[in-house]
Amino acid sequence: LEVMEHLELGLPLIDTRPAEVHASGTIPGARNIPHAETLQRISELDPKQPAIFFCNGPQCGATPDAIDVLLAAEHPPTAIRYYRGGMHDWISLGLPTETPCP
Repeated sequence: LEVMEHLELGLPLIDTRPAEVHASGTIPGARNIPHAETLQRISELDPKQPAIFFCNGPQCGATPDAIDVLLAAEHPPTAIRYYRGGMHDWISLGLPTETPCP
């Protein structure tokens, strides 16, 4: 519910999975910044605005890696949220997904 509220407020939701995985389906409204590109694309994140990051779920290391990179680059912790359930929980709950446009 917090993820949905976040999106309703127009705040960013970041899919940290690789681009080809993101392209196969994601949470509606999510942008893709693959965890391996976090440092190169950090300028796409507003340090004054909280963003929720997610990947495949608790078994996936992509989001923890991305968060480690953000914190090492001194991105404010207050601008980082982690949806640990990721796509696994989202799909398990029967919530909608979308295939992003190329």
